Amino acid sequence: MSHSSLPAATLLGQTVSYPEHYDPSVLQAIPRLAARQVLGLTGPLPFQGADIWRAYELSWLNPRGKPVVAMATFTLPADSPNLIESKSFKLYLNSHNQTRHASADALRAQLAADLSEVAQAPVGVELQLEAAAMAAPALAELPGLCIDHLDIDVDHYSPAPGLLACLPGASTAEETLVSRLLRSNCPVTGQPDWGSVQIHYRGPAIEHAALLRYIISFRTHTGFHEQCAEQIFRDLMARCAPSLLRVHACYTRRGGLDINPWRGTPGTRAPAPSRTPRQ
Repeated sequence: MSHSSLPAATLLGQTVSYPEHYDPSVLQAIPRLAARQVLGLTGPLPFQGADIWRAYELSWLNPRGKPVVAMATFTLPADSPNLIESKSFKLYLNSHNQTRHASADALRAQLAADLSEVAQAPVGVELQLEAAAMAAPALAELPGLCIDHLDIDVDHYSPAPGLLACLPGASTAEETLVSRLLRSNCPVTGQPDWGSVQIHYRGPAIEHAALLRYIISFRTHTGFHEQCAEQIFRDLMARCAPSLLRVHACYTRRGGLDINPWRGTPGTRAPAPSRTPRQ
């Protein structure tokens, strides 16, 4: 994604002061359309899905001024017109630190209203306050066959869909493949974004070594997490034509937030809640 497609006033890469009290004005929207047009995703979307954000540093004050801490999960639908810029999201959440809220339910409603307004679509909000709830989901690698052990030569470090291939004369297969070698870079700051990716498909058997080379090819790519997941989905559909496909990327946290976008063919079941050891 080019810098020119980003809002001129984006907070990414800038030194800013953290608001001391509730301030929804810091939230910034990034239209999804520009990046999707680059990928040729115009008209009806070929996928369903969501961007699942987890916040580990949420805190506010109760009516008597006592701090409350919690974890939160936010679900932004993939068909929302906007995604939310990550730095503005962090600033917004921190603006609640010294703000009194009548109850956790009142805060949940406020979060949902503010985020939905920016995304221009309903955003789901779950708060985990109890210790047992805050520990879930348990740390575990994404389920599936990890292909990272394959002994391959690699010489492409920018997205190369031409690397993808199916096995010669491949029959229909259904499998779940996982790699921990996904890396991309923030389009503004250039900072690396580290992640794992799970690909579940039904269709002509995909060559595992070819898929691993393709995943590694994102290593110097600049793109937001959500856009990378959509590009992987688009390329797999174009090159391998599976009848069923789900791409689930789990990126490590930055500033107390991790982002876990998934995209799947219509009717695909959402991935089970997961949290990798690196998250």
